[in-house]
Amino acid sequence: MDQDRLFPADPATRAIARELYAEVRDLPLISPHGHVDPALLADDAPLPDPAALFVAPDHYLTRMLYSQGVSPRRLGVPDRDGRVQAAPREAWRTFCEHWYLFRGTPSRLWLEQSLAAIFGVTQPLGPGTADAVYDELTARIAEPAYRPRALLRRFGIEVLATTDSPLDSLEHHARLAAAPGATDSPHGGPPPPVPPGPRPPVPPRVIPTFRPDPVTDPDRPGWAADVARLGELTGADTGSYAGYLDALARRREDFRRAGATATDHGTPTAQTADLDPADAARLYGRLLRDAARDGPDPDDAELFRAQMLTESARMSVDDGLVMQVHPGALRDHSRYLYANFGPDSGGDIPVPTGYTRALRPLLDRFGDDPRLRLVLFTLDESAYSRELAPLAGLYPAVYLGPAWWFYDSPEGMRRYRELTTETAGFYNTVGFTDDTRAFPSIPVRHDVARRVDCGFLARLVAEHRLPADEAAEVARDLAYRLPKHAYRLDEGGTS
Repeated sequence: MDQDRLFPADPATRAIARELYAEVRDLPLISPHGHVDPALLADDAPLPDPAALFVAPDHYLTRMLYSQGVSPRRLGVPDRDGRVQAAPREAWRTFCEHWYLFRGTPSRLWLEQSLAAIFGVTQPLGPGTADAVYDELTARIAEPAYRPRALLRRFGIEVLATTDSPLDSLEHHARLAAAPGATDSPHGGPPPPVPPGPRPPVPPRVIPTFRPDPVTDPDRPGWAADVARLGELTGADTGSYAGYLDALARRREDFRRAGATATDHGTPTAQTADLDPADAARLYGRLLRDAARDGPDPDDAELFRAQMLTESARMSVDDGLVMQVHPGALRDHSRYLYANFGPDSGGDIPVPTGYTRALRPLLDRFGDDPRLRLVLFTLDESAYSRELAPLAGLYPAVYLGPAWWFYDSPEGMRRYRELTTETAGFYNTVGFTDDTRAFPSIPVRHDVARRVDCGFLARLVAEHRLPADEAAEVARDLAYRLPKHAYRLDEGGTS
């Protein structure tokens, strides 16, 4: 692939971007927010077939093909019962037959760079090369050097955070922590063709992240049953509001002891509330009662989620876990995808999200407290300059998360910097988080972010708005230091 990809077209600015990129190209990767299954690393089994590895779990790919009438079943996506109907090679062929649909999209950029830089596969994708590429990938995946732990270390990942249910046993994290050198692959073999560069001086850390949504969102199927299970796991009485809060605090401590430095909250809106404890207890009791009948009142469910964001901020002040909030998705908009393939099957759509008024109850209590670190993400790009950058540029507790989900693309990343830097600067942001389930794409996503940031900084240097030495320092901070600082990874965790 062209070494100047994603750099500015102007020759003078491009030359500056090259120099800046040389400063960050080989820095270790910090991945403080993502969705890699920890079992993948704990088991260290060979990666799955190419279709199951690259296509079936990638919503960017499956939703594009679905929009063109290609059923997820033909792509090897498991249905609600876990059944896979398409044979792996047939699923891969179907994908390659429709590869033209991804012209100009970030999906094409990420996949082509992953294939070339990580697996050494440089043949163009298409119907005529589907079988040859499939065979080449299959052979590569079978090699010991392509086991997950070997790739983890060779990717240069210093910290990898997973996202885990509050009901998770954390057994996979325990296995990784208990086995000496668990993040070193025992299989040996020659290194895969990943870009060379310095690697972290210690084995990569794999840490959990506390995602309480199953027990804090009453609209979730099985909410009351999950709350009861939370009580069983912690020995707390979740039949009362006080016991419920105690159970959450105990689970947070379990996660913290397992290495977690952050929580993650995927709420429909950014609404927060600060109820009187007695009113909050009555609301909780009403929701438990209604769960056994016809389900929660929508207003009650929204108020409870709002209250739980503020309660989570209070707990973060106490235990030091960084709080991430990801609002603004109308989940499972496609009833067909939800009915046939379950939740999180690519049918989510962004909605406008208001932050300024919605967050005020939480910020009135904790926004000026430096013990809280609140990282805000958005699917509503219009909120960057109007609300999020001003909030991050005012409150000591607020940090601005990077372009996320539909905007974690080269153009989205550029717009993010353009819309936020004037008000929030660079140092009220958290650098880059890859937020991906696709393990092999992690180094590619970081490389794209580093190239885009270097291009943005190069323009500031070319326009005499930032000295070259300061731009180089900012580039290093965005790539490495800011995510470590914002997520308290430079403090050795919170244990």
